[in-house]
Amino acid sequence: MRNLFLCLLACLGLAACAEPRWAPDDAVQRAAYRSDEPPSITLFTVIRKSNGNGGHSGLLINGTQRILFDPAGSFQHPQLPERNDVIYGMSDKMVDFYIDYHARAEWDVVEQTVPVSAEVADMVARRAQEWGAVSKAHCARGITGVLAGVPGFESIGRTWYPANLMRKFRQLPGVQEQRITDETAAKDYGVMLVPPGDPRAPFPAYYSSQRRV
Repeated sequence: MRNLFLCLLACLGLAACAEPRWAPDDAVQRAAYRSDEPPSITLFTVIRKSNGNGGHSGLLINGTQRILFDPAGSFQHPQLPERNDVIYGMSDKMVDFYIDYHARAEWDVVEQTVPVSAEVADMVARRAQEWGAVSKAHCARGITGVLAGVPGFESIGRTWYPANLMRKFRQLPGVQEQRITDETAAKDYGVMLVPPGDPRAPFPAYYSSQRRV
């Protein structure tokens, strides 16, 4: 019985393991996107409509370049290189794509943006890049770890729960918040799920506005 228990623990541990990815330097450099908007930190929280529970958290960091820290997330795209849950190339249309990817009939996306200095934005970006791959169900824990001790975010603390993180973010000075539904999410970003000419996408249905990854 003890051996069976240990085997079960091992299986559970493997199921929770992080999935490290490491895109090559040239891909990351090509994808680098710099926004004209002021430096900011944006928290995305996926919220179940029926009970308000949080399903996932992601952190958009707009500094020297705009990147997405999507710990333990399933979002990906062939044109977006990823290094251990940090996704590069987050243009406006890719941000819209990310939001629409998560907004569903049962789920809304709460977007909360806080203005920061360029130094703070780049500090958060460095910490996200150094954090490493995050295990499943540890998204809020990873984000609060990255923000721990960052000037302006001291009140966030640490939490395991996306909805709790969202409520803490709501108390930050200058935060701007909006709730996005499947009906209101932008659909006209024209992002392709696979590169043009890919044999898996011979018809117009390969546009993400018509299909989900």
